[in-house]
Amino acid sequence: MCPPSETTPESRRGTAPADEVYLKRVGERVRLGRARRGMSRKILSKASGVSERYLAELERGAGNASLLVLRQIADALSIEAADLISDQPERPVDLTLAIHQLERLAPAELAEARRLLAQRFGAAGVAAHGRIALVGLRGAGKTTLGQLAAEALGVPFVELDREVERASGMELSEIFAVHGQAMFRQLERQCLETIIERFDRVVIATGGSLVTEPATYDLLLSTCFVIWLSTTPDQHMSRVIAQGDLRPMAEGPQAMDDLKAILASRTPLYAKAAAEVNTSDKSEAQAFAALLAVIAKGKSAAVPAP
Repeated sequence: MCPPSETTPESRRGTAPADEVYLKRVGERVRLGRARRGMSRKILSKASGVSERYLAELERGAGNASLLVLRQIADALSIEAADLISDQPERPVDLTLAIHQLERLAPAELAEARRLLAQRFGAAGVAAHGRIALVGLRGAGKTTLGQLAAEALGVPFVELDREVERASGMELSEIFAVHGQAMFRQLERQCLETIIERFDRVVIATGGSLVTEPATYDLLLSTCFVIWLSTTPDQHMSRVIAQGDLRPMAEGPQAMDDLKAILASRTPLYAKAAAEVNTSDKSEAQAFAALLAVIAKGKSAAVPAP
């Protein structure tokens, strides 16, 4: 007679279809977050202290069963797993209720709700349109066109990455190498806050990955007229090579694939900008004219009707 099975629910954890779906979803989120930030698995491993091997397992949907333990506890408590592991104070009740209300909205309704919130509680409208912020992947023309636009408008031009370097006394590569991405993001947010407080009228060229930080991007969207400078992956790559800099794409034959992955993952974020200027196959003069036209249109739309 065979002895009774000693298999426990804990030892079987991860084998149920729902568990497999959950672990795959976690892996996809890790992979998407890494792609948006232009981080290789090696870089993420160094920044997080987690082995590349474990990250590879996590991304393919074979994460540690402890993830499922936390989810089971959260389900039993009727709270989100993210809330259970958050190191932030508990959300105010009104914020929690508002989040649940927003989650019930369709995508178009959600976009409208965000616009109304920005209009009511942000610095949108005429004041925000005094600040022009350019977003986009490296090679889109943010610095070149931003400088030209600032000169034409008679306002200061500020490159956010250079402000971070000045504030830290270090080059970006040193910040990442010594302090990691978290410190860079903190400095980026602080410098953006300083620029917004200092200037009512300014043209800001942002770093390509700023849009991956929700709080910082929300601050930009609510205090500036944000314009996405877009182009094709091929033109991004050719312009980056012309600049002699392949960041954040890894060197080698995978560079174009990495660039395409970064652009694809960030496109939904860039698309939240108030306007878009596609610089593909445009000369510098043509792209500049297109940018000025969008700025003029944005300003006229911000002026209240008499």
